[in-house]
Amino acid sequence: MPLTELILTENVPGLGAEADVVKVRRGYARNYLLPRGMAYEVTPAALRQLNALKQKRAEREARELSEAEELARRIGKTRFIFTLETGETGKAFGSVTAQDIVNRLKNEVGADIDRHKIVLEHPIKDTGEHEVAIKLHHDVTAQLVFQVKSAAEGKAEAPAGAAAVSEEPDKKKRRFFRRRKEQPKQEEK
Repeated sequence: MPLTELILTENVPGLGAEADVVKVRRGYARNYLLPRGMAYEVTPAALRQLNALKQKRAEREARELSEAEELARRIGKTRFIFTLETGETGKAFGSVTAQDIVNRLKNEVGADIDRHKIVLEHPIKDTGEHEVAIKLHHDVTAQLVFQVKSAAEGKAEAPAGAAAVSEEPDKKKRRFFRRRKEQPKQEEK
């Protein structure tokens, strides 16, 4: 297969990063990379522009690293409390998943993180304190510490007056569909 050399203008997963010189098949270059502006061919003029692309890449990587470090500091300071419904034996009916953690981080910290960056082998189903790693950057990993409590503990701690107010008197429930009264069938003649 004939190969051609290209200079990438942006990150291409599985191929390379911005300002990398790569060899790819001609069809891939002609039909995918070049029309989308993801790369351009290697020429003497393009090699002179390569330094400008490398400088742009270094600035972008430095900015991403500093943003990831700042976010890691903010995540390290936060403490969450998740409540789970538990049975009489203490077994949890639900679990704390990576998506739950992402939603909570988005609401509390304001950080929009991909759920695949949270290192969680299994959903958390037991109560207590847990620590989860979040890979924000290939060099930066944040540690999130949170508490998982039983919903029964929260109800026991609530004041008795609040429980009495929340109970509503029994109301007569209306049926959505009314039953038809049976009518006597007419005899056919």
